[in-house]
Amino acid sequence: MQPVNLEDINDAAKLLDGVIKKTPSISAGWIEKKYGVDVTFKCENLQRAGSFKIRGAYNRIARLSEVERSKGVVAASAGNHAQGVALAAQILGIKATIFMPEGATLPKYQATLGYGADVIFHGKTIDEALMAASTLSNETGAVFIHPFDHEHIVAGQGTMGLEILEQNPGVKTVVVCTGGGGLLAGTALAIKSLRPDIKVIGVQAEMAAAYPPSLAAGSPQMLPKMSTMADGIAVGRPGDVPFKIIQQHVDEIRTVSEASLARALLLTLERSKLQVEAGGIAAVAAILDDPDSFDGPVVASLSGGNIDPLLLSRVMRTGLATSGRFLMVQVRLTDQPGSLAKLLACVAELGTNIIQTSHTRMNPALAISEVDVELELETRGFEHREQILAQIVAQGFEIVTYY
Repeated sequence: MQPVNLEDINDAAKLLDGVIKKTPSISAGWIEKKYGVDVTFKCENLQRAGSFKIRGAYNRIARLSEVERSKGVVAASAGNHAQGVALAAQILGIKATIFMPEGATLPKYQATLGYGADVIFHGKTIDEALMAASTLSNETGAVFIHPFDHEHIVAGQGTMGLEILEQNPGVKTVVVCTGGGGLLAGTALAIKSLRPDIKVIGVQAEMAAAYPPSLAAGSPQMLPKMSTMADGIAVGRPGDVPFKIIQQHVDEIRTVSEASLARALLLTLERSKLQVEAGGIAAVAAILDDPDSFDGPVVASLSGGNIDPLLLSRVMRTGLATSGRFLMVQVRLTDQPGSLAKLLACVAELGTNIIQTSHTRMNPALAISEVDVELELETRGFEHREQILAQIVAQGFEIVTYY
């Protein structure tokens, strides 16, 4: 017997009516124009508190008894679940304490405080923060609100699946960003219960992908380590409740690289004018990696938009490089008047925008008469990059490295 059913999701939808937004489905025409696959974004980045998490958090907390409410709630999160729990608790008038892993982004921390929660930093990962939250729950009686491993959480997240079907009746494939599995499980259950012909695909960051080995083993497995910019889906062990549902109802799990996440984030910001965090762009990254393997019309979840501006700037730089629109090149030249001017002139001839230059004279590998110059260049694509590199070599300069 599965832990959640369609009736639970429908009940959650009734409870959430008037509390959450029915987020829009927005066509990504630029993907169809370039790759020939019809893609629509389900924009949970525009949801209250900036992600889908309010769906499950409110559905869970609103069902607590008066005695349970009086003791407050406690949760652990890198940010999105924290904000969802904090907002739900504020709406319901309940005290909330949130554990965040050290290094959680400042905007998510400040937003959680803004919703009235107390925030405690603990551990390096979500899993370590989860253990601390569970301990506080045992000590104080505060109700532990798990980010993904509870029936009410999964049912709440499943309401996104109902909205996808309502807004996109012709959809053939639904692609969902995946961490612990609550959103994927709930969405897959809702969709497969009503439209078993639709393919449901989960996507994880390859540096934090616990589902492929867990599904292969037949039970949730803990990853030995994780390292990804997608903090919102960096979960070391799948939840028991969503895992069972995903085993039954999800057709496929894919993984995407850090470079793919950065590229997808940049292109979605530029072409769709939508700000999405790294964990919330995984579904789009998978589509851009292999568009021909998706049967359209496709709906891709943009599961969150809460990104630190500092991280956004670094991710955008990586995305530009991955898209062939940024080039860092280190050139070794003779340290004499006119050498730098000649280098800059040969680059400028190809219509290249020079973002920054820097010099290194202290490298032990350099001769007394040599200097390394590092150029950061804005380029028009991979072909333009190759033209620039060829031009530098043709002018007699030595390229030390580039990316």
